[in-house]
Amino acid sequence: MEEMHLKQVDLTEEIGSKSRVLEILNRKRKLTVEMIRNLNKRLNLSPSLLINNYQLTR
Repeated sequence: MEEMHLKQVDLTEEIGSKSRVLEILNRKRKLTVEMIRNLNKRLNLSPSLLINNYQLTR
């Protein structure tokens, strides 16, 4: 996001509401397949970067 000068609000189209984006960025919720597809299309990121397993925080 820093490299592309994006803010949280810039990802609402691909992920959902501002609160959903915040949950994803704070690792409280995992990305769905649809979100990964949307981010891949918008940001031209490899899906493998987005599907890595990670621990959710409480």
